[in-house]
Amino acid sequence: MGLYDRDYTQEKSDSESGYAPQMRLGFPSLTPVVKWLLIINVAVFLINTIFSSQEGTGMTFLQTYFALYPISLFYIAQIWRLITYQFLHDGFSHILFNMLGLFFLGPSLERQWGGKKFITFYLSCGVAGGLFYILLVTAGFLPAGLMVGASGAILGVLTACAILFPHFVVFIVIFPVPIRVAAVIFMAIAFYTVFSKGANAGGEACHFAGIAVGVIYVLSDSWRNALKLRFKASRWEKYIESERRLRLELDRILKKVHDNGIHSLTTSEKRILKKATQFEQERLRK
Repeated sequence: MGLYDRDYTQEKSDSESGYAPQMRLGFPSLTPVVKWLLIINVAVFLINTIFSSQEGTGMTFLQTYFALYPISLFYIAQIWRLITYQFLHDGFSHILFNMLGLFFLGPSLERQWGGKKFITFYLSCGVAGGLFYILLVTAGFLPAGLMVGASGAILGVLTACAILFPHFVVFIVIFPVPIRVAAVIFMAIAFYTVFSKGANAGGEACHFAGIAVGVIYVLSDSWRNALKLRFKASRWEKYIESERRLRLELDRILKKVHDNGIHSLTTSEKRILKKATQFEQERLRK
């Protein structure tokens, strides 16, 4: 999977384009999170190739302890595997196509969202893929097997880009395809393969979940932002009300000191007065 168009891969500013990132011919400049994801994935792949498969298991050392392998509750409970399986790949072509997708599509999404939001989204798509696969195995719909790869996360990224940057075009094999068409094709393949229990149904389950999370996450973005703003506003209102009550209480305590002396204060009132004094001193130091 690659990225292609007549006038992109290098972003211009929003002010130049007027509405969304536009592109110039060339390779995208890497963003920090995408760069480190590429480095870690390639490093883990190289390390994994050094270790031969362990006798009796057919798995390498890294696969044994870090791949997703829901054959029992003991393995399912090892929740770190939901993250680590995304950095393991089964063969050169597997990691090549995944990293090409990340290389071409990831930077645009990271620039749009920022590094923290991008990495949260990326890993969440992979986790969703792993959880969906575990659910299908636990329900007896699919057999348990070894699951590795970042495909669920990559297809989540592709789907997010399809919604946010519909002018993108990707390569499927050697054919340039509009990114939204590609997203529909990948979803259709995943859906059919999973529910017909075809070849690599487990892997396609991860793909399907990654795509689904990509759609839900992007389309719910405005709703989630509004909810966050409402929550922050509610917290701020509570803080203001707390401050108002504290000042009223402090005024009462100070009046009591003025009328009856500090010895008339209760232990609780002295504590409030001490805290208010410390708060005021900290505020003045700032």
